[in-house]
Amino acid sequence: MKKSSRRIRILTAFLTLNSLVTPLFAIGRDDKASRKSLTDDQKIIHVLNRLGFGARPGDVERVRSIGLQKYIDQQIDAASVDDRAAESKVKDLEVFNMTTADVFAKYPNPAALLRQLEGGRQAQADAQKAKEDEARSADGKMPADQSPDGMTANEQRERRQKLQALYREYDLRPANQILPQITANRVLRAAYSERQLQEVMVDFWQNHFNVFSGKAAVRWYIPSYERDVLRKNALGNFKDLVVGTAQHPAMLFFLDNFESVAPNSQPAGGNRLQQQLKNGKLDDRTRERIKRRQGITDAELDQRIKQAQNAGQGKRERGINENYARELMELHTLGVDGGYSQKDIVEVARAFTGWTIVDPRGYRRAAADMIKGTEDRRLARLQKAAGVPDDVESGEFYFNERWHDKGAKTVLGQKVDEGGVKDGLKVIDILVKSPATAKFIARKLAIKFVSDNPSEGLVKHVAEAFSKSSGDIKTTLRALFTDKEFFAAENYRAKIKTPFELAISSIRALNADTNGGPAMLAMLNKLGEVPYGYQAPTGYPDTAEDWVNTGALLERLNFAIAIASNRIPGTRVDLKSYRSDDRSKILNTAIAQILDGDVSAATKSTLLKQIDQPLPDAKVAAVAEDAMAVTNMRDQGRGNRQSRLLAPTGDPEVFKVVSLVLGTPEFQRQ
Repeated sequence: MKKSSRRIRILTAFLTLNSLVTPLFAIGRDDKASRKSLTDDQKIIHVLNRLGFGARPGDVERVRSIGLQKYIDQQIDAASVDDRAAESKVKDLEVFNMTTADVFAKYPNPAALLRQLEGGRQAQADAQKAKEDEARSADGKMPADQSPDGMTANEQRERRQKLQALYREYDLRPANQILPQITANRVLRAAYSERQLQEVMVDFWQNHFNVFSGKAAVRWYIPSYERDVLRKNALGNFKDLVVGTAQHPAMLFFLDNFESVAPNSQPAGGNRLQQQLKNGKLDDRTRERIKRRQGITDAELDQRIKQAQNAGQGKRERGINENYARELMELHTLGVDGGYSQKDIVEVARAFTGWTIVDPRGYRRAAADMIKGTEDRRLARLQKAAGVPDDVESGEFYFNERWHDKGAKTVLGQKVDEGGVKDGLKVIDILVKSPATAKFIARKLAIKFVSDNPSEGLVKHVAEAFSKSSGDIKTTLRALFTDKEFFAAENYRAKIKTPFELAISSIRALNADTNGGPAMLAMLNKLGEVPYGYQAPTGYPDTAEDWVNTGALLERLNFAIAIASNRIPGTRVDLKSYRSDDRSKILNTAIAQILDGDVSAATKSTLLKQIDQPLPDAKVAAVAEDAMAVTNMRDQGRGNRQSRLLAPTGDPEVFKVVSLVLGTPEFQRQ
């Protein structure tokens, strides 16, 4: 009976909460449409929400004192803004202070360490075959205690112990520590940086030039990608962004262009013998030389030829890869309606053959020189034979002339025959100068900063600024922020915050102290937006229809409750200033501090009803009542980890009211 009564109370409270945030589903609202213009304070709130991640306590007053236009100018000229406070927050995130080669070395790819332990692929294959033959010799069956990879439980334990010993001896870090640092860097900068517009643009360009951290070696490349390309050029020139992303190993690996090779390119010398082995066409002289060098018999050589042929079956032959060419035009420049054809995609792909990466998975750099005292000589020889320069490190871009399609190309009706790496640079020049690119970028920026459905007049105005300035991002943004549509009343609090924007704006509104650690990453994952966590090249969406649904509503409520009640490890809020014996006074304080006193009559009425109801403990998983479990992003080879939230602390009446205010349409929108 008690359980039933409790469920009814919680259900009633949840339904009331649902009625509170249901207006999120209504994109247009009459009270905004009837308003002629925004007040000065509403303009300030609008700018703090759109050019940044929301207001902190005192921000409205600060902007009012220096002047709104001066504040906007300062944000556009980000380099002039002192940001030492934010820099001090992220200084200990070491992957952002390292080259990619050093990240590979310090946070090695586990497969690279196994190569060191087990002597390379051929030695592993030979040892595996010998073990299987020995195991089957008795009755033809594999032993019951042997795993699918041929290792017994004892052998697996021994391997783990050896790996752990290497980590300790050489002070190595697990690779699954890279992503939490990447996320913490973004959270801390967005929450604490005074250069708010720059952080918004880093977020914008990260999704525009999206790469997925969950694909193979991509995570090792992201620190450099964000530091050296996205952040460096966030308010610079669009062409620099396109060139920078095109040549960065994060993009080359994500869209497989590092493997794109002209069909008529000649393989390096070492591959010629491999091809002969696969074809089984070895002349007598070559056979004798192999037997003499390796000390094997004719029968053993024939067995190796057979193994080489079997290994080649089902293996994809290297050739031109069109992935990057397609996304370069569809997502990065022209847009899906940009007027290009399948023939253009093929021609662009030809232009980018040979744009590749040294040691793309970090095998050569990862612990090889530390553990053996020298580099992997065999890999070094192969790289030299393949045309890799001597002065580039693992994980760096280089142009391989041998792989490049040297023929003339035609892209959008223009001839491309510059030769070598200049073919790709010429293609980029053609694409960024296209009127279709100006319109595509202008529309995306208008959606980001103005509304989900910007007018054609606004898009045209911004596109003209983009074209006339040759893709200068600051000039383009000035045109956007000075257009009358930017401050139109119907666009005030008209965009739904993305999950990342919601999390950061909550941290800022409550003046929270966070380390942006794994628990925050877990919460972002449950909300649905972890930086670099979107698998498709499109990046996370930026319109209401993609973020507003019943499942997302529940997770947003969970987050509001968790942060207001200090349940997120590594994140603390102090709500003492909200305290009062009168619930209505607590509510008025929360509305004043979080919403700057700007709330609709309907929302206020619903809040007054809700503060007398119990706050539902909307859990994300069935766990003990004093903890809430959220699922972290999948770590390679380790499945899903659980990040438990803390028991609630603070005044229950205060954090209930604050949670409710964070759940209002006025806060969920920007």
